[in-house]
Amino acid sequence: MDMVATQWHEFPAIEVRGRIDSSTASDLQERLCALVRGGQAGLIVDLSQVAYLSSAGFRALLVAAKAGEDGGCHLALCGLNGEVRRLFTIGGFDEVFLIQSSREDCALQLRARLAAAPPQ
Repeated sequence: MDMVATQWHEFPAIEVRGRIDSSTASDLQERLCALVRGGQAGLIVDLSQVAYLSSAGFRALLVAAKAGEDGGCHLALCGLNGEVRRLFTIGGFDEVFLIQSSREDCALQLRARLAAAPPQ
């Protein structure tokens, strides 16, 4: 598994490539948690190059989303294809995560959520 960090408009984005399984999920979790705790309002996770996602991968995403929620950073996923999308649907994770088809759509949804959030 490889991860490439970039910026998409005002949001940091990370593109994950390869397999997310028990041997790689902890690296993903650490990287995502560090990003959501970095003071950003949102984070885009592009999974379009992920061929396989195990239960450990789902756990890593859930832990990062919870860390983001606790720190005021919304997590948005995009690029779910084929088997990965099917697993999200079967597990009900499509109801848990903000999932869009593209980074652009993620940015639009994150902006909308931030605009609708009550001032702190």
